[in-house]
Amino acid sequence: MSEAARADAPPEILVSSGNPGKLREIQAILDDLPLRFCALDRFPAIRFPEEGAEYEPNAIAKAQVAAGESGLIAVADDSGLEVEALSWGPGPLSARFGGPGLDDRGRLKALLDAIRDVPETQRRARFVCVAAMATPAGEVVVVRGECAGRMLEAPVGEGGFGYDPAFRPDGYDVSMGQLSAEIKNHISHRARAFRALAAALARAATAFPGQAGQSEDQ
Repeated sequence: MSEAARADAPPEILVSSGNPGKLREIQAILDDLPLRFCALDRFPAIRFPEEGAEYEPNAIAKAQVAAGESGLIAVADDSGLEVEALSWGPGPLSARFGGPGLDDRGRLKALLDAIRDVPETQRRARFVCVAAMATPAGEVVVVRGECAGRMLEAPVGEGGFGYDPAFRPDGYDVSMGQLSAEIKNHISHRARAFRALAAALARAATAFPGQAGQSEDQ
């Protein structure tokens, strides 16, 4: 990319996740911002610290490491499903629920098995997302978004990913896995968090105009 093209290109934001579904969601949620989003695989040498049991420190650590290693503004999030019948767990441990070696479908089955005999009145749940932005200069902004609902007895729908097919958001009679991408990207925990982060992202991007396209030659 020529220097002139780089100067005209929108600032580039690194999404600190290897999950392609999450990258697509963030791009769709923030598609009205004059920004470009790039995936973590552009920087294969980046290594993150082991995640802990709290959303905010996990999100901040991923954003800070990505920004420091790439020289780009970076965003990261830590999200989870909290279920009343599981004492509002598994929360930040949602991606590891059921033990090692399980994929999304295996984790979903393990969770539904764990609440199989729970009555409807105790199947309240919520998705939580804590999103962080970090700049190469060290600025950090953190926001939180939630989506409340209930757990179904069985998954329904092929949309979304993770626990979406077994979660029915409040105000809807279908699962998150049955909602269109447009609706999900309006009501989801991640949508609410990243929309809350939008103003900080837009402001930070104007402070780093020289970063656009800087990783093209790496």
